[in-house]
Amino acid sequence: MMAKSVKPQGQRTLLGFDFGTKYIGIAVGQEITCSASPVKSIKAKDGIPNWDDMASIVKEWQPDLLVVGLPLNMDGTEQPLTLRAKKFAKRLSGRFGLEVNLQDERLTTADAKAQLFEQGGYRNLQKDNVDCQSAVIILESFMGY
Repeated sequence: MMAKSVKPQGQRTLLGFDFGTKYIGIAVGQEITCSASPVKSIKAKDGIPNWDDMASIVKEWQPDLLVVGLPLNMDGTEQPLTLRAKKFAKRLSGRFGLEVNLQDERLTTADAKAQLFEQGGYRNLQKDNVDCQSAVIILESFMGY
């Protein structure tokens, strides 16, 4: 991985991930604007993505930091998917040599569905849209939006 200049906090480009065993939603965010946009959702096989697809997204967006949503129970305790999301975060870090932060993602799917429904009704609630919108919410909450 090529070395790149480290941008100061507040000016970084972030990639956010909504980890799932079948799909991983991805969003890109800019700290300078505190905003995020959906990128795409990629298929995963039992939580393992096609790493070539992942590499092309990382190469395209050149992020300074990666943020992975951490699925927790409503009371804050871990669930079976929590450990898998942490493992995915470690793999991302090792594979791309980038810092990865974990972000509590409780209620992001419900928020994503509500936002998408508001924007376009039921037809807007495809799985791909929901996963990407969840990644957007994870990034925005990480940035303190």
